[in-house]
Amino acid sequence: MHPVTITTPRLHLREFESGDADALLAIYGDPAVARHMSFEPRNRDQVEATIANVMAAAGQEPRLDYSLAGVLPSGELVAFARLAIDVGHPLQNSGQIGFALRADQWGRGLGGETVRLLLRLGFDELGLYRIWGARSPVNEASARVMSKVGMVEEGTIRGHLKLASGWRDSVVHSILRPEWADG
Repeated sequence: MHPVTITTPRLHLREFESGDADALLAIYGDPAVARHMSFEPRNRDQVEATIANVMAAAGQEPRLDYSLAGVLPSGELVAFARLAIDVGHPLQNSGQIGFALRADQWGRGLGGETVRLLLRLGFDELGLYRIWGARSPVNEASARVMSKVGMVEEGTIRGHLKLASGWRDSVVHSILRPEWADG
């Protein structure tokens, strides 16, 4: 499925373009945002490599990675949204979501819209049965977003990520297709 475009009145998810580096750097380069991510703040070269990688992944068949730019109606890029199809057993029918908003957009409801759009993509367009996400244990805003859209907290993966600051746990949330209220 390429290209992907999926919208609400306030947010539009679209494929990344090579000209998105500055806008993505404002998200991935911000220490306040990266504090909750699985990586340290990224520099411009790393962001450009990320965009090149997600653009290449978008053309793969079968497509397993849907990394999308979240843009406002004005066209301003304010979010990174990702749905990665889990690989493994051929009958596995699940995917993992992740999202990051530019810090000046926090508290405006765009995180919930981003997650709803990813769930819509996964359940309605791709026919997935289970969608899950992992968050930093201290990211209470993400916990509220996932809970609000119907995702259930499953538990903690201890020592899940190795960061420069040390090992970090992750808290897992999930939702099943029959629980998806918008479907």
